[in-house]
Amino acid sequence: MYSDKIEQLIAKKNKEKIVMLTCYDYSFAHILNETAIDAVLVGDSLANVVLGLDRTKSLSFREMHAHTKAVSRAVHRALVIADMPYCAYQRNPGKAYEYARKLIDDAGAHAVKLEWFSRCPQVAEQLVRKQIPVMGHIGLTPQTVDKLGGFKVQGKDLQSARRLKEQARILEDLGVFAIVFECIPQEVTQTLTRAVKIPTIGIGSGKWCDGQILVLYDLLGIYPGRRPKFVKTFENLDVRIQQAVAEYVKEVKGLSFPGEEHSFLLNPEILQKIQKYL
Repeated sequence: MYSDKIEQLIAKKNKEKIVMLTCYDYSFAHILNETAIDAVLVGDSLANVVLGLDRTKSLSFREMHAHTKAVSRAVHRALVIADMPYCAYQRNPGKAYEYARKLIDDAGAHAVKLEWFSRCPQVAEQLVRKQIPVMGHIGLTPQTVDKLGGFKVQGKDLQSARRLKEQARILEDLGVFAIVFECIPQEVTQTLTRAVKIPTIGIGSGKWCDGQILVLYDLLGIYPGRRPKFVKTFENLDVRIQQAVAEYVKEVKGLSFPGEEHSFLLNPEILQKIQKYL
């Protein structure tokens, strides 16, 4: 049922850690394609990080489709997963297959990701039955964060931890190939990871998941928004980019850029004719 890329991801459980990153455009995707990354998620965090929207829930399908297409053009080795935007399956679950099919057949994704919501099992069952590879997402679900009391750690008591375990097992039984755990205490994710046979991918959920995912812009230090506790910034590119732009401004104003090496020059004879008759 699954493609080779998905089978390879599943096979990594209990053998080696899975490494994922979000990516939203062709240029960054081209860079990631030259790395050992296992999977690339075109995340709905596109709404906040790239488009400047307040909520991931506001992301349109057209925007997700366009960015998935751009990433898929560049990534050839790793698995490409597209987030299903809220409007594509939560607003009208009956249209989920239609939208998922477009993300795979037209935009080039290998799979789609669904955040847990009240009708998630029905949507997941429908997509899997119709041969759409699905990754699940439980814990903190940004698309429905208003129903969770805000951006808070999930599974901090027995009742909520049991609920997460039930959700994970439901998704596994329905045939999803992996599950993202977001903002769950690592002791809980350790138990949940052992409870399912499919890979678990953590973000803010500790070291016991089968893999990890971060937003690329957070990792590189170029997102101006608030960085959650679970983010590690591996490079402060925002400072380096500002320094590069400052140098550019200095050279343009000082007339040292562009130099002749950056310019197209005419043959002297042609230049003479142009200067004479132009």
